[in-house]
Amino acid sequence: MVKLRLKRHGKKQRVTYRIIAIDTKSRREGEAIKEVGFYNPRKEQTQLDPFAIIALLKEGAQSTKTVRDILKRAKVLEQVGIDLQLKIKFQ
Repeated sequence: MVKLRLKRHGKKQRVTYRIIAIDTKSRREGEAIKEVGFYNPRKEQTQLDPFAIIALLKEGAQSTKTVRDILKRAKVLEQVGIDLQLKIKFQ
């Protein structure tokens, strides 16, 4: 299964994140399938590739709660009319 999640990038105290599509069995710093965005929490700066994100979601990719919140703030999903719901599996 593919997930959209954050990948930590940068130095200590100057952290930024890349939004990537990655296999769920890979570790956080593992090799990404595709990089679809960037998020800087210090400056509240976001840069996204909405076409790539929407294509991945339509293929069945899931997103983490944090990435879903970032996408909602950027209003990426509203532009296309997708209602994204996070599916949580309890084991």
